[in-house]
Amino acid sequence: MDKIWLNSYPANVKHEINPNEYSSLTDLLNQAFQKHGDSPFSVCMERWMSYKELDQLSQALGAWFQAQGLQPGDRIAIMLPNVPQFAVTMAAVLRAGYTCVNVNPLYTARELEHQLKDSGASAIVILENFASTLAEVIGHTGIQHTVIASLGDLLGPFYGRWMTFAVRHLAKMVPEFELPLHDKHKVTSFKQAIAAGRQMNLKSVSQSLDDIAFLQYTGGTTGLSKGAVLTHRNIVAAILQAETWFAPALSRLPDLRKVNSIAALPLYHIFALTLCLLAIRQGSHLTLVPNPRDFAKFIETLKKRPFHMLPGVNTLFNALLQHPMFKTIDFSNLCLTQAGGMAASEGTARAWQAATGSAMIEGWGMSETCAIGTNNPVTRTSFSGNIGLPLPSIDMAIKDEDGNSLAQGESGEICIRGPNVMVGYYKQEEETQKAFTPDGYMRTGDVGIMDEQGYFRIVDRKKDMIIVSGFNVFPSELENVISLCTGVLECAAIGIPDAMQGEAIKVFVVRSDSMLTEDALARYCHDNLTGYKRPKYIEFRDELPKSNVGKILRRELRSNTH
Repeated sequence: MDKIWLNSYPANVKHEINPNEYSSLTDLLNQAFQKHGDSPFSVCMERWMSYKELDQLSQALGAWFQAQGLQPGDRIAIMLPNVPQFAVTMAAVLRAGYTCVNVNPLYTARELEHQLKDSGASAIVILENFASTLAEVIGHTGIQHTVIASLGDLLGPFYGRWMTFAVRHLAKMVPEFELPLHDKHKVTSFKQAIAAGRQMNLKSVSQSLDDIAFLQYTGGTTGLSKGAVLTHRNIVAAILQAETWFAPALSRLPDLRKVNSIAALPLYHIFALTLCLLAIRQGSHLTLVPNPRDFAKFIETLKKRPFHMLPGVNTLFNALLQHPMFKTIDFSNLCLTQAGGMAASEGTARAWQAATGSAMIEGWGMSETCAIGTNNPVTRTSFSGNIGLPLPSIDMAIKDEDGNSLAQGESGEICIRGPNVMVGYYKQEEETQKAFTPDGYMRTGDVGIMDEQGYFRIVDRKKDMIIVSGFNVFPSELENVISLCTGVLECAAIGIPDAMQGEAIKVFVVRSDSMLTEDALARYCHDNLTGYKRPKYIEFRDELPKSNVGKILRRELRSNTH
């Protein structure tokens, strides 16, 4: 298929990127640290870290890892929130020749055990707040080295010590834990590992673009999560794709090193991770937000200094809009509001633009595509409702069940091919084979359509489709329509068994106006949705179940509905 979307690219956005610009992701890191040494890399709780410090700390930790006898390619798990230790650990693992396994710090013991066993991780760096979960399962894993970090480790000698004390003893946020100590398992504090590593030299390791950089585990919305194998080439390609795509939005800033990106989404998530690595390449800095759910503190952070990039998910933007202090934020420097991770609703997008003057730019991607696969042009001045255009060097097609490409305008599975697309699922050959078509496209599981300008629109996830009396109903369409009803804050639609129709539609709604009634919402749906798309059941709730990155979990709604 011709890349008709290239005709819709903004001026000066390159059509192709070249990952061979670097010999590895480690090469990119090394060059960036040398080039940007004196520039700030991050600020967390008003404590700054420079690129020079990131360089030195990651060298020290990497050297310490090497001294533990780990072999090149070994997997090291990283179970950290958005604190300075995350970037230090990630860079250390890569520079020392190992593979990063990002772990959600809020995992249950069952989820953590699965990921550690599946990845074969032999070491883990974990914030002490979550160590009690590790203690429950470590005996069933191959972990030989545990590095325990404390919140204040890199926040300065006095403030850092105070923060660690406050978290442990005042807020009591560190549950008691006991990790085994024996010949096959050693426990070291983050500070001890850094101090020891400073006395060592980081040995250079031969790496190529085809080596594994990350095992990025999928969200596990169906069954056990799988590790997407992301190579150095995949990650470098994603960084370069994001850089050229975002360039028009940042063009008003003469020096990219002045760009301040808000890191509120968790860095272990592929979306935020890619933007973190983009910041490193450009020499810009991140404002780290360890707990974005504390919206009062989050807003105070946004008020402290000008910010230029704000990536988020629909629920994050929604929550900010609802906060009474939201109107005190200065958005005059905001160059890009980037939405991803889940579908952005038109209601939220309209409210955001009205309040901030910044259009919400929606994109789409997966762990398997290193975050961004498509994005709307950042030059757009209004919300589009689609997922945009394929990024440079990406091929996309709409295919049927047999892998045949469909004509423009036909609905089918969105399939993607490009240098950012994973090579497969870790040690799961059968799942990998299922994931790819014979001509090398990865099946995304998203049902979509491409229009005549090359813009893609998702109709829905195949597995979330509701079938009412033989008609296909896509939850995202219902949710988008219902989100525009006055008094609706957010909503989710699912199908439930129905003797007459096969499935009936049930909608869960969180109200922004307690005066909204079921009858009023039903009348709105009657006026705006065709018969078979109207919900049979409406349930008001105080909140909807969400993943740690803010995705509404329809599967939990389904499992709790009888």
